[in-house]
Amino acid sequence: MHLRLFCALLLSCLLAAPLDARGPNPPSLMLATDYAPGVEVGDYWVSEKLDGVRGHWDGQVLWTRGGHRVDPPGWFTAAWPATPMDGELWLGRGRFDEVSGIVRSQSADDAAWREVRFMVFDLPGAKGGFGQRLARMRELVDAAGVGWLRVVDQQRGTSAARLDERLEAVVAAGGEGLMLHHRDSPYRAGRSERLVKYKPYRDAEARVVAHTAGRGKYTGMMGALVVERTDGVRFRIGSGFSDAQRSDPPRIGSHVTYRYNGFTSKGLPRFARFLRVREVLPPPDPD
Repeated sequence: MHLRLFCALLLSCLLAAPLDARGPNPPSLMLATDYAPGVEVGDYWVSEKLDGVRGHWDGQVLWTRGGHRVDPPGWFTAAWPATPMDGELWLGRGRFDEVSGIVRSQSADDAAWREVRFMVFDLPGAKGGFGQRLARMRELVDAAGVGWLRVVDQQRGTSAARLDERLEAVVAAGGEGLMLHHRDSPYRAGRSERLVKYKPYRDAEARVVAHTAGRGKYTGMMGALVVERTDGVRFRIGSGFSDAQRSDPPRIGSHVTYRYNGFTSKGLPRFARFLRVREVLPPPDPD
């Protein structure tokens, strides 16, 4: 009897092991490509690129882009439609670190979640072009009738000159950039040339491998981070840090997000500048 019970338990563990080994299962999402001159701006809806945590509502549960379950207080999603929605968990401009901490917390802080908004920008699986999905988004959010579920403000593009003016205004106000959704594009998982991000700089992630000592006014602090890209190339990031961050720099082995303006002739990021510690890396693009 004991032997049979032991075998049954062992079999159940073996059957469960592959599920545990898989880890997070990232949702299949539509991903943006970088803006390039020549885009027919009039064919796109334009919105601000929100600096938050991307969330995927599958109709019942909220997930991060990396496939980690988000557990807000029950009231947060109680009135949401049973329709998959893409959006951004957002507190406001320049508050990424705060909302990231709230989302990653193991305990749902009711007071903190009262400030969070889920800004809907697409409907995975819905039929039609983006213009049709946008109309449906507005219907669903209006029917939910809760202030923390909103549709990202979308405006029709007119010209490249007006697009540049809007980008300049958004960045001057502390925003990150713009997103362009082609009016006729269906929702398709993976990188799409019909979903475009437009920022005054590019950003990427790298792993911290060393710290260099500061000089002059930074004596006794960190001078720069030595970081490594996934292709093994190493370079330094020496700007973008507060004095507090130089006194307590990102630990070796952690990942950071940096911004840059193109590449040098040697293929290194030009004008690399620290943005933030990246607590959770985005999943690799689907094949």
